[in-house]
Amino acid sequence: MAISLGSARQWHWISSAVCLVGMLLFAITGITLNHAAEIPAHPQVITHELSVPAGLLDTWSGSESDTTQLPASLLQWLASEHRIRVPRNHRGEWDGSEYYLAMPRPGGDAWLSLDRDSGDLTYESTDRGWVAYFNDLHKGRDTGGVWRWFLDIFAVACVVFCVTGFWLLWKQSSRRISTWPVTALGVLIPLVIALVFIH
Repeated sequence: MAISLGSARQWHWISSAVCLVGMLLFAITGITLNHAAEIPAHPQVITHELSVPAGLLDTWSGSESDTTQLPASLLQWLASEHRIRVPRNHRGEWDGSEYYLAMPRPGGDAWLSLDRDSGDLTYESTDRGWVAYFNDLHKGRDTGGVWRWFLDIFAVACVVFCVTGFWLLWKQSSRRISTWPVTALGVLIPLVIALVFIH
């Protein structure tokens, strides 16, 4: 089935509209990632050393069946009393006496350690700033399933944008003599750089 010029233009502008913000984000973060070592970073580290009330651990046995998640009452206490929010779907590690939970996220990370017997809890959170946050979004690092789905859909929209753009170039190339030389240049420049300068 032949694609009409009008249909190609419609798909082209729709895909460009869908990709606009994402392409700007990925272009800008491509630069920041390429120069990550030159961009000053000042990570902010927050540490809490707490003593958990015994009542919050009485019902938590630390057996193999439930060690991977902290009790809901403890999570609620951390959030309300200390503004420490632990995602409920995060699962930790248990060695028989100590519980450890890693909580990586875009632009930073956090971890929590709890001694079941003494009730001593240590929480540390590191924030590496907005540049690191957007760089991690670019890489899809520790972003969760929804963002990964967005990246896939965005990639498909970019393919549609590029393919319809190429089709429009093809249809209108007879009126623009420079179309194919410029297109060929766009292929040759990265190819030559890859073959000659990348070792």
